[in-house]
Amino acid sequence: MTETPTLESLQAALEAQQKVFEMHQSMNMEVFYWWCTGIMFLIHAGFLAYEMGASRAKNALAAGIKNILALAVIIPTFYLFGWWIYNAFPGGLIPVDASAALPWAQSMGPDVKDLGTGVFWAAFALFGATTGSILSGAVIERIRVSAFLILTVVLGSGVWILAGAWGWHPDGWLLTKLGYHDVGASGVVHAVAGFFTLGVLLNLGARKGKFINGVAQTIAPHSLPMTLIGLMLIIVGFFGFLGGCIIFNGGETGWTTIYGNPTNLSAFAFNTLMGFAGGIIGCYIASRDPFWTMSGGLVGIISVAAGLDLYDPGLAFIIATCMGIAAVYFAKMLEKMGVDDAVGAVSVHGFTGVIAVILVGVFAGGTPNVEGHPAISFSGQLISAAVMVVVGFLPGYGLSFLLKKFNALRVPEKCEDIGIDEVEILAKPYPEAGVPASAAGEVPNKLANPEPQGA
Repeated sequence: MTETPTLESLQAALEAQQKVFEMHQSMNMEVFYWWCTGIMFLIHAGFLAYEMGASRAKNALAAGIKNILALAVIIPTFYLFGWWIYNAFPGGLIPVDASAALPWAQSMGPDVKDLGTGVFWAAFALFGATTGSILSGAVIERIRVSAFLILTVVLGSGVWILAGAWGWHPDGWLLTKLGYHDVGASGVVHAVAGFFTLGVLLNLGARKGKFINGVAQTIAPHSLPMTLIGLMLIIVGFFGFLGGCIIFNGGETGWTTIYGNPTNLSAFAFNTLMGFAGGIIGCYIASRDPFWTMSGGLVGIISVAAGLDLYDPGLAFIIATCMGIAAVYFAKMLEKMGVDDAVGAVSVHGFTGVIAVILVGVFAGGTPNVEGHPAISFSGQLISAAVMVVVGFLPGYGLSFLLKKFNALRVPEKCEDIGIDEVEILAKPYPEAGVPASAAGEVPNKLANPEPQGA
C-alpha cells in the first residue's frame, strides 16, 4: 500500500526541484555568454581580413599580425588588471574595494560554485579586444608593431574599461548622477576607442604619399573583396557583441539591460537589423563607394546601439541612414584637416558613437531608470558623451606623443618604402605573384579628393 506523502516530504521534493531549476538557469546563463564570446571572435577575424585587404600588399601581413597579437596581449592584461579596474573605479578615480576581481582571487579561476564570473570576464575581455582592433585599422602601414601593442594594451585593458566602470557598472557615477544610457556600448567602447585613435593619429602622421601639396591621394586597398568579406564578418560578430550587452537573469526577472531596465532580445533584433540596413543605405548615398557602403553597416548598428532597447524600429532606420551620410562627410572633413585615418575608424566608431549617445537624450529623454537613478536626459547624455571623448582622446594623444618623442611610434622611412612585412614580419603575403609597383610604394599621379575609406 502506497504511503501518503507528508507535508515535510512534499516540501523537500519541491525544494529539490527548485534547486535543479536554479542550477539549470545558471547553466543556461553560462551557455548564453559562452557563445556570445565565441561569436565575438568573428569580429576579430573580420578586422584581420578587412585590414589586410585595405593595406597595400607590402604591408598586408603586418596589418593582420597586429590583430592576432592584440587578442594575445589584451586577454592576459585584462585578466591581470582590466577586470579589477571595472570593479574598482565606478565612482570616479578613487578605487573602492574590488579584491574579488584581483587575479589571485578565488572567483578569478575554476570554481564549481561560481557560474558567472568567468563568462562575464570573457565577454568584457573581448569587448576590450574590439577597442584594440578599432585602433588597428586606422594606423596601418606606418606604425611599429611594438608601439601598437603598447597602445592597444592601454586602450583595451585600461582606458575603455575605466569608461565602462563609469557608464556601465551598476554603481557607475555617470548612471547614478546623470542617468547615462548606453546599452550597446556606443560610448564606452566605440566613442572611447575612436577618439583614442584620433589622438594617436595626430602624432603618428599620414602615410607617405597620402598628401601631395596638401591634396589627399588615393591609396587603394590591394584586395577590396577581402575588405568587404571582413566587414561582413564583423557584422556577424556584432550579434555576439550585442548579446553580451544584455543581462540574462534567472527566476522571474527575465532579460534586462546592463542598467537593470527590462528589455529582451526581440528589441535588440528589430533595431540591430534596421540600423544595419539604414547605415548601408546612408553610406551608399553619400559615397557610392563599396568600402564605405559596407562600413555603413557598422555605422548604422553603432548609431542605434546606445538606445537599442528604446527605439521604434522605424526611428532606428532613420537615425542609421542619416548617420551613414554624416559619417562619410565627417571622414572627409578629417581628411581635409590632414588626418590620415586609413579606414575611417574615427568617423565610424568615434564620431558615430558620440552622436549615438547624445541622440538617446534627444529621442528618449525622460525615460525613467530603475533603483532611483535619474531619468535619461539630454544634458546627462551630452555630458557623458563629452566624458567619453576626453577619456579616449587624452590617453591616446599623451601616450603616442611619448612614443613619438622616443622615436618608437613610427617605422623608419625606408621601412615604410619597402613595406613593414619585409622588416618586422619577415614574410610575404603573395610570394608567387611578386609585389606590383603600385603596392611597393608608388603613388598615383592623379591629384584628387577621393572618397575616404571606411571601416
